[in-house]
Amino acid sequence: MDTISQFLTMIRNAGASKHEKVDLPASKMRAGIAQILVNEGYIRSFKVAKDSKQGIMRVYLKYDEAGNHAITAIDKVSKPGRRVYVKSDSIPTVRSGMGMTILSTSKGIMSGKQAADQKIGGELLCALW
Repeated sequence: MDTISQFLTMIRNAGASKHEKVDLPASKMRAGIAQILVNEGYIRSFKVAKDSKQGIMRVYLKYDEAGNHAITAIDKVSKPGRRVYVKSDSIPTVRSGMGMTILSTSKGIMSGKQAADQKIGGELLCALW
């Protein structure tokens, strides 16, 4: 199973159900994606707690004044059956710059804007707005 898709689906479903937080299995990739979501203002925060297995990540979701989830939509772009790689000059813009993309690069997980600024391409993981 694709763990990144599972991570994004759990956040999407928890936001649609108006949950304050969601608990899911932790990994370095998920922590990197969560850190970008915190930096860009799509989630409030996250914590990783160690346990006897791989650890548990608790993600605190963010809502606006009207109670709408900060993330309107999350689309997984690169899938296990079809990986999508982009060069630094062809990183797509999402919703005319109102959304963002997340890439897995040789320098780690970063947003599309950071990757374009550093002129680094990589695997296009997801797009959200």
